[in-house]
Amino acid sequence: MKIAILGFGTVGSGVYDIIANGDTRMRVTAIFIRPTHPATMPEMTTDLDAILNDPTIDVIVETMGGLHPAHDYILQALQHGKHVVTANKAVVAKYLPEFTAVAAQHHVQFYFEATTGGGIPWIRNLERAARIDQIDTIEGIFNGTSNYILDQMQRAHLDFDPVLLAAKDMGYAEADPSADIDGEDVVNKLKISAALAYNMAPPRDVPTFGIRNVSKADIDFFASQHQVLRLIGKSKRDGDHYSMVVEPRLYSETALAANTFENFNLIRLHGQTIGDLQFYGQGAGKYPTANAIVQDLFDILENAPHLDRSFDQPLHFDANLNVTDYVLRADPMTFAMFNDRETEIVNDRLVIMQIPTGDMHKLMRGVLAIDADAFMAAIGDSELAAKDVLHQQDQEVIG
Repeated sequence: MKIAILGFGTVGSGVYDIIANGDTRMRVTAIFIRPTHPATMPEMTTDLDAILNDPTIDVIVETMGGLHPAHDYILQALQHGKHVVTANKAVVAKYLPEFTAVAAQHHVQFYFEATTGGGIPWIRNLERAARIDQIDTIEGIFNGTSNYILDQMQRAHLDFDPVLLAAKDMGYAEADPSADIDGEDVVNKLKISAALAYNMAPPRDVPTFGIRNVSKADIDFFASQHQVLRLIGKSKRDGDHYSMVVEPRLYSETALAANTFENFNLIRLHGQTIGDLQFYGQGAGKYPTANAIVQDLFDILENAPHLDRSFDQPLHFDANLNVTDYVLRADPMTFAMFNDRETEIVNDRLVIMQIPTGDMHKLMRGVLAIDADAFMAAIGDSELAAKDVLHQQDQEVIG
């Protein structure tokens, strides 16, 4: 099987290394680079048309990232009868139904295991579960960069900025880390997962709040309450309604999520007959992601089909399907926004009891307009009241 790689950055070069040192049935014969990139290998070319029109190339691996020109390149590859494997979660989250339909029209495969969970075989196992079960919950740590930051802030007692710098040095974070720390990367992975689980096209907008504003004082306070902060993506289905949210969430220090360290991911699904399944592994890095791409290449080589989805289930997005408790650190003048809610003050932070997720995220936008450095986190599971997970010290009922 002859392969062309589009883009030769961290992941693309990792794919090349694994193939060059692995199964001899696979061979990289072309590497597409931008004109500004020096051609340092004989396989490198700036001529995409030559790759698309080469009948000997069976598969195109897209590792360029971003929406454009990746969207056009993937479509062209499929239309030229090439299988496509990608790690590009942004383009897959937006165009998955289109790519799948075009691949089917041209009798080729479009696989994307590496978009979600790094080296974890999450997509493959989600597809296997969805063949039998109705999946009603997807939840977990989907981003290795944010997890590394939060883990190091807690265990090494460091501030946000030096940990982010270390994450860049280790290759976990990009030069512009916004997608990781603001939650957009998790949104894309959650959209892909929910689309497969529920067989529907995901919503355009998902309530999202990242970790950009978390401080060492926040982490220290949560630790004093025996709580650990993680950035979580969660989707829940109830009948023909479903929810999606990306936000920081507090877990008991004994929970699995709290003990998922460094750049590792922990992702869970729940199905009606299988119950809970959890998947753990490295969620960022050159070779974990490249490994997932090569797994897809093996599936193509060995004609191992993936789950066939039409993404046409008429489900309704409901941002308020989940109700939970939140802790808010902000200018006290913003607390009045929650006067119609049951609230408590814990160590100068406001705990809001049992508020719908969508409502909380809308109110948080108002809070940020007054205090741009404000931070919030969901507390435990929706079934747990704040008093069960935060100690009742120095509290004053104000709502």
